[in-house]
Amino acid sequence: MTGNQAPITGFSLILLTVGVSLAVFMNILDTSIANVAIPTIAGDLAISPNQGTWVITSFTVSLAISLPLSGWMARRFGEVKLFLWTTGLFALLSLACGLAPNLASLVLLRVLQGAVAGPMIPLSQSLLMHNYPPEKHGTALSIWSMTAVVAPVLGPLLGGWITDNYSWPWVFYINVPIGVVSVWITWRLLRGRETETERRPIDRVGLGLLAIGVASLQILLDKGNELDWFSSTTIQVLAVVSVVFLAFFVAWELTEQHPIVDLTLFRQRNMTVGTLAITLGYLTYFANVVVFPLWLQTEMGYTATEAGIASAPIGVLAVVVAPCMGWLMKRVDLRVLVTVSFATFAAVSLWNARFTTDVTVGQLMLPRLVFGAAMPLFFVPLMTMAFSGLPPQRVAGASGLLNFLRMLGAGFGTSLGISLWDRREALHDARLSEVVSLDHGQFAALHALGANATQSAAELAQAVQRQAFMQATDDFAWLTGGIYLALIAVIWLARRNAPAAGAVADAGH
Repeated sequence: MTGNQAPITGFSLILLTVGVSLAVFMNILDTSIANVAIPTIAGDLAISPNQGTWVITSFTVSLAISLPLSGWMARRFGEVKLFLWTTGLFALLSLACGLAPNLASLVLLRVLQGAVAGPMIPLSQSLLMHNYPPEKHGTALSIWSMTAVVAPVLGPLLGGWITDNYSWPWVFYINVPIGVVSVWITWRLLRGRETETERRPIDRVGLGLLAIGVASLQILLDKGNELDWFSSTTIQVLAVVSVVFLAFFVAWELTEQHPIVDLTLFRQRNMTVGTLAITLGYLTYFANVVVFPLWLQTEMGYTATEAGIASAPIGVLAVVVAPCMGWLMKRVDLRVLVTVSFATFAAVSLWNARFTTDVTVGQLMLPRLVFGAAMPLFFVPLMTMAFSGLPPQRVAGASGLLNFLRMLGAGFGTSLGISLWDRREALHDARLSEVVSLDHGQFAALHALGANATQSAAELAQAVQRQAFMQATDDFAWLTGGIYLALIAVIWLARRNAPAAGAVADAGH
């Protein structure tokens, strides 16, 4: 906005808040609503559930790559114009995703959707801050944060209900009316309040190196399990390409005058520690968010709605705790708050590692409710810690870098989590099959119930597979618990700090 424009007030301010919040809600909802629909999408498109997860990874990785461009595009085209275009295109691409006839076209459309999604979150914050009166900036960010917290709660519920009662394309179609309303409100209120623009050089070489390096690494992770990892020439080539391009990217960015990603930020200790902790923490969290509903639907016989209900409690207490974060961070060492969050995550993971195939819905929901209570203690203090000690003019760049790596962590976590889960299942299946044979007592029991030899063998094989996936899920929980405990040690490498002046703790999940 030009400097002489007064903040918006009254009903118009409320309407603007609704319009911008709808875009935030739609964007963040899209990262969780599709998770519970993956088995259904895989079935309809005649692909494996593992291939179905490409619908998630293609979006998150593309979003991550586009994030560093957000600041340059906002200065080049104006924040209002860019927000309207990205929100409108997001809705249009959502419609196209629902109409996709096969996996290849759906993944391509999700890549494009992720690319336009990147600038939406930082722009939504910026537009609210520009148009709210200075004394109400805290209110603006609180409203924004609440929207960002509610979306992941409703995502699994909506995704499950829509998939069971309509069809999976509607998890994408739901974005269309939301996007249209958001664009209309924002255009009506901000069309004469564009920010100043300027022509700045863009680091095309750095962007190209980043895109090719990250894309190669993500494809390697997605296809690795299917192609038996490094026994495949394709995987070997992808590994070489990703290592070479990312190495050149680091070298280029450290010498470029206008880098797409400012790697010199890592010279500040708290930035390094905070970024490492939030990237690995989010990688582990997102892997769990994908594996959990997949296990429930493919192995435990849950419908998409039931899986959504079991997943949803993770955000309930987060809504309660989030408004208290400002008060807590003024009184408690940030490292202590993050330690509490990681300790809670680890305890819940070890709790989950005790599940059996007889686990009930209530037993599944309770630990996720506890997990969600610690989520605000993870995001907000870590981002505040990372920005502390940075001069105000570098906070925007630090926010872009941190969110870029966080979303990369989400994409990598999805692929690595599914791959690990499958490999552990194969191991347990082989071990269990060695002790289950056709002359086993279970076979005799099935035969006594009237099942023939073929039916009995099939029943036993299904029981073995179900138990193998249960043990693999428990192994996954043990591993995530160990990672969270290790991250506690990482956190205490940071310096004790006060919240950074002017730093905005982005709680966008």
